[in-house]
Amino acid sequence: MAKYMLIMRGTDESMAKMMETPFEEMLETVGRFNEELIRAGVLVAAEGLDDPSQGVVVDFSGQTPVVTDGPYGETKELFGGFYVIDVASKEEAVEWAKRLPAFPGSKCEVRRVPGIEEFPQDNEWIIKERAWRERTGQI
Repeated sequence: MAKYMLIMRGTDESMAKMMETPFEEMLETVGRFNEELIRAGVLVAAEGLDDPSQGVVVDFSGQTPVVTDGPYGETKELFGGFYVIDVASKEEAVEWAKRLPAFPGSKCEVRRVPGIEEFPQDNEWIIKERAWRERTGQI
């Protein structure tokens, strides 16, 4: 099994459509999809994100980080939420992504999440991280 992140990205068009949809209807649609993931035993985590205007951007392009309010002004597609699923293959992750309850204009990026076992096991930081993951029940 391998973990994949399904990154939901919205556009102005999809966000407008979402705002027109009654909240209870969205909860029902997303809830049904979440239940499918749970029944299939593949859901690891899922979260939506708050309005981008409530966030900040930390820009590391200079010598010291600069913090500004809101998302990048030129961003056309915003990261709106994610699922982490544990499936047998990239193809299975894509099949789940195709079933996401998304609004027209939305996109979903599918990316594998490398496991700690893929890193050098004799590295002191990997040893510390592995110990932390064992203490917290993650492995």
